Amino acid sequence: MADLGLTIRMENLAAVGDALGKLGGPQAKAAYAKAINDTAFKVRREMQADIARTFDRVTPFIQKSPKVFAATPDKLSASIAPTIDSQNRFRQGGKVGVDPQDVLQAQEFGGRRRDKRSESALRRAGILPAGWQTAIPATPYPGSDDGRGNLRGAFLQQLLSYMQAYSEQGYKANMTDKRKARLRNQQGIGNIAAKKVYKTTMGRRYFVSYGRMRGHHLAPGIWAASGTHDVEVKPVLMFVRTPSYQPRLSMERIARAADLQDYLDRRVRFRIREAAGV
Repeated sequence: MADLGLTIRMENLAAVGDALGKLGGPQAKAAYAKAINDTAFKVRREMQADIARTFDRVTPFIQKSPKVFAATPDKLSASIAPTIDSQNRFRQGGKVGVDPQDVLQAQEFGGRRRDKRSESALRRAGILPAGWQTAIPATPYPGSDDGRGNLRGAFLQQLLSYMQAYSEQGYKANMTDKRKARLRNQQGIGNIAAKKVYKTTMGRRYFVSYGRMRGHHLAPGIWAASGTHDVEVKPVLMFVRTPSYQPRLSMERIARAADLQDYLDRRVRFRIREAAGV
């Protein structure tokens, strides 16, 4: 599948022929590069605005993901594409290693989205069936969601750790039985040493249901049981058949909204006349 993004190149130089004649080669190339970058950053702003309009409660990580690969005097083209940063490096903090291309390509071209890292981890652990992906329930589990339709990072890490879903390289992150017991007996009433701890409403355990696929009465997904004798059972992360998305983003629409060629022509004229001092 093609990458999602736009590329800007030089065209229509006849209108600045007189001013161009006053510039040397390096000056002209520097002016072109500035004009291209002016246009690239305008397109970036329009792309970010289009993402905000298109999606409900879009995360800042996705909305800010379009980056500019700037033009230089030796490379007179610029690209604007959703990525981790303009050098395509993984940075510390945020969703390290999550490529926005993977998230947004299905919204531009249609079809299925790529698996999230958490889905890949659950699939490797034999928990998430083939042909299924995950979604949070309509009523999110208390304290689990970030308000934008996703699980909070810390909560998701705890869930994957509990389910032993980390790979061999990260096996130390998987939760031990002792840690599971501590989570289950959180704020327990009584004395643990005397084995008089009662199951409380704060402690919880997670378990998997596969619905009618395996004769379970709960819908497919990861559930949490809490309270005395596990009286409270709530969904945490549902398993859903892999959806097929309809195209929603359009790079052509974004280019039209930015009035791309006209704006580039005007910035070229401005930058060349600026460099020529006219």
